[in-house]
Amino acid sequence: MNPVKILVVDDEERIRRLVRMYLERNGFEVEEAEDGRTALEMALANDYAVIVLDLMLPELDGREVCAQLRKQKDTPVIMLTAAGDEMNRIHGFELGADDYVVKPFSPRELVMRVKALIKRVHQGPAEHELTQVFTFPHLTINLESRKVTADGQDVSLTPKEYELLCYLAQRPEKVFTREELLRDVWNYQFYGDQRTVDTHIKRLREKLGKASQPAAAMIVTVWGVGYKFEVAE
Repeated sequence: MNPVKILVVDDEERIRRLVRMYLERNGFEVEEAEDGRTALEMALANDYAVIVLDLMLPELDGREVCAQLRKQKDTPVIMLTAAGDEMNRIHGFELGADDYVVKPFSPRELVMRVKALIKRVHQGPAEHELTQVFTFPHLTINLESRKVTADGQDVSLTPKEYELLCYLAQRPEKVFTREELLRDVWNYQFYGDQRTVDTHIKRLREKLGKASQPAAAMIVTVWGVGYKFEVAE
């Protein structure tokens, strides 16, 4: 079998070398880029299993790389961001990033996230989901076309926002902890920042709310526990 290829993009050679070392120890083949323009050219010309993409880059920053990449390919992207840089993380998710890791980070955690993302992507949808349509008051989810409509308006979601909505909607009224959502939606068994869940829930509500406030209200916070999907009356 050919080794799984990962593209690591960071303008700091020290970080690229460290990430490469840990990924190669886990059997991955690693290629590197030190600026956004080179990274985008490589990402479009090659098929990588995952791209580890720093947010702050010369030539093109990580957000622009992700935005341009998403116009042509669906390669999974893990964004590297500075601590406390919430707005840039949210923007990264809007542009199609699948996950983020905050600097300074544990290389072992990054490897776990790479593996989890690859596992999720290659699992694909369950066979019984391919022709299902979930219909609720104010909200319809078509699993075959991956189309979400709220009160008749199309709602554009990132892949992860869509997966999170589907996961909750398939189990109405069931309360999920953040740990459960990280485990089942992100496939994080040992590592995971719970703010990832909160950020995605926030963006999901905002996008649904622009089309239908009742649809957005179906994503309910259960204080001190987690979240649930509550069917509107």
